[in-house]
Amino acid sequence: MSAETLEIVKTEYQAGKSAFEGGHYRQSVQHLEKASALVDRNSRLGGEIQIWLVTAYEAAGQRNEALSLCKQLDRHPSIETRKQSRRLLYILEAPQLNRRPEWLTEIPDLGAIGDNETKSRLGNPASSVKSPPPPRPQTEPVDLGQVNTKDNLFIWVALIAAVLTLGGLLWLSF
Repeated sequence: MSAETLEIVKTEYQAGKSAFEGGHYRQSVQHLEKASALVDRNSRLGGEIQIWLVTAYEAAGQRNEALSLCKQLDRHPSIETRKQSRRLLYILEAPQLNRRPEWLTEIPDLGAIGDNETKSRLGNPASSVKSPPPPRPQTEPVDLGQVNTKDNLFIWVALIAAVLTLGGLLWLSF
């Protein structure tokens, strides 16, 4: 693989990871597919890219592609890739749990809101007034003259009990 191709692979791979982490799963799939097509699939980097591609497929709703690629990676030359593919396959093949509608929270799509609407809803940041922080409760200083600093002999009682217990166990073991 030439240096140019390797640089393109790394760029597409990083773009795919960034898109995935940003929640843009379809873009992530596109970048990772490009990187996977240019790299040797049996290399360590190729396996790493394909593992990310499995995750991106699943996140993008392409479950069949994720499952088939994950099953192919079970025969990958890299041990680490095989381990990760087995873990992912275990997760992908797990039965789906039934979820009650009251357990779920609907998240509204904010992509349709224009910039002007967003600014008017959020208000003008220049005109917003910050409220002062709430006052901290006052604590009184502790008078060390009233603190009980007398030795209560607990540590000595615990040490003597431990020594007696160990001595008794040693004596009984012979």
